[in-house]
Amino acid sequence: MSAGYQLLLMIAGMHVLGLVCVAVLMVLALRQPPEDDRRPSDPGSDDGWGNEPRQPRRPYDRPWGGIPLPDAEQAGVRLRDARKLGDLRPNRERRPAREPERAPVHQPG
Repeated sequence: MSAGYQLLLMIAGMHVLGLVCVAVLMVLALRQPPEDDRRPSDPGSDDGWGNEPRQPRRPYDRPWGGIPLPDAEQAGVRLRDARKLGDLRPNRERRPAREPERAPVHQPG
């Protein structure tokens, strides 16, 4: 067989394989679902949650709100109005400038 016929045969085989896969997927997608006896008691009701019955809410296992924990530290400043953080905190004192060390002046003598 020449290289041209081998290439044509390989391309045709890939197309046939692809068509078989598409056919299998279409059959699986379009077949009738099995009858399910989990139907709602009222066929006209639609609660918007699909086929499953609505489950009750589970309580959260972590606390919400309440008093601060004993090891919590309170903030130094609370922002409760339109003031800025810089307005509520005192100004820091500036560090004093350090004078450079002076070398003794050598006098000729």
